[in-house]
Amino acid sequence: MITYVVIILLIAFAFDFINGFHDSANSIATIVGTRVLSPFAAVLWAATFNFAAVFFGSQAVAKAVSTGFVAANMVSPNVICAGLIGAVIWNLITWYFGIPSSSSHALIGGYAGAAVAKGGFSALLWGRKWIETLSAIVLSPLFGMLIGFALMVLVFNLFQKATPRRIEKLFRPGQLLSSAWLSLAHGTNDAQKTIGIIVGLLVASKDAIAKETGWTRYLYVESVDHIPAWVKITAYSCISLGTLFGGWRIVHTMGSRITRLRPVSGFCAETGGAIVIFTASHFGIPISTTHTITGSIVGVGATNRLSGVRWGLARQIVWAWVLTIPMAGTIAALSYLLLSAFVPF
Repeated sequence: MITYVVIILLIAFAFDFINGFHDSANSIATIVGTRVLSPFAAVLWAATFNFAAVFFGSQAVAKAVSTGFVAANMVSPNVICAGLIGAVIWNLITWYFGIPSSSSHALIGGYAGAAVAKGGFSALLWGRKWIETLSAIVLSPLFGMLIGFALMVLVFNLFQKATPRRIEKLFRPGQLLSSAWLSLAHGTNDAQKTIGIIVGLLVASKDAIAKETGWTRYLYVESVDHIPAWVKITAYSCISLGTLFGGWRIVHTMGSRITRLRPVSGFCAETGGAIVIFTASHFGIPISTTHTITGSIVGVGATNRLSGVRWGLARQIVWAWVLTIPMAGTIAALSYLLLSAFVPF
């Protein structure tokens, strides 16, 4: 049992790494697309602030993932493992095709799909967190788009008499700050989701771990209200390392294929996205950072002209968003059935 729990922990941290790898585009696509930083400098910058997020914010998102979606009596090592497998496979599929889908919704969808495979739809807690999360699929990119659009209009009005060269000189360093803020926001929301899954696993396995000695005694967690420091540090380290390696296919999609960006528009897109993500993290809502920054990029692109946004590509991205929860859930459900045939946990 302990060996199986350790294996699932490793899968969870691998998912966290892939999350950072997959979502590095959220933090660096705009700053790379505007050529403010080189790709390597951008991922190093983003990874630094991803990790710095461990020292900021609350644990509200982690607790929401641990307790808000699946009934406690349905949580088991097999459910957690299958949920992670579903999320990892869907993330890799969308990464391969360069589609900026949501790692967050892949994780939640996988977790839910595995729980449904175990106990039917009654295994899910149909309440506030599901309403918030499903609503955020629509609202987070919408708010990102509106705030990005509003910031861009504000900048246009404030600097209408400034020359393009002066605006470029001002917003190139400004985009360093907005990119750092967005990376910090990404860490406060996304790393927390993996932490929530890990804590759920350890609480569900606490009876088997209670009598352990040696290093395995540190796996014991009494309740979701107590998150061990080693879980937080490791989770933030993994997502930061994933960001450092970067998902270049998705960077290209978001940095140049949705709309053409300049430092001023990159600044507005990143600032708009960060505002939405920090707000959601404060209220414990696990939103998609991918959805949010994509919406912000669309918003700033639309200030030039609607034709400045490649709506055909945007439509493909939206379809990926719609399919993420059911597809990750389906993969996880099949994984749970397969695991249950061989592992009695």
